[in-house]
Amino acid sequence: MDKKLSENMPIYVQIMNSVKGAIAAGELAPSQRVPSVRDLARDFEVNPNTMQRALNELEREGLLIAERTSGRFVTSDKELINKLKTEMAVITADNFRKEMAALGFSDDEMIDFFRERCRKEIAATAAAPERAG
Repeated sequence: MDKKLSENMPIYVQIMNSVKGAIAAGELAPSQRVPSVRDLARDFEVNPNTMQRALNELEREGLLIAERTSGRFVTSDKELINKLKTEMAVITADNFRKEMAALGFSDDEMIDFFRERCRKEIAATAAAPERAG
């Protein structure tokens, strides 16, 4: 979970986005217990009230479930988690397209560029264990 915060948006929103990213990526698995408010506030270096606000909003969205005596847990609703992943992917893709267009790439050039980058990353990842051995 990315715990780096910036000045460009409210802190609680940044925390929410970080937790959402961890859920979407599977870093926080369905039904997994989430650390306490105090522990998360310490990890993010924020006031516990700020952390509480972020977690309350995530509960309101249904991504976290509070159990009175046990703490908070990631939802077990896989459909909701898949919807979150898709929403985050759309935002990422839209941002990529805007930034590439600003650099002067056409839609076809963007697609070709992205395919080539993926091929190179896959090849590099496949070759990495061979180099380590």
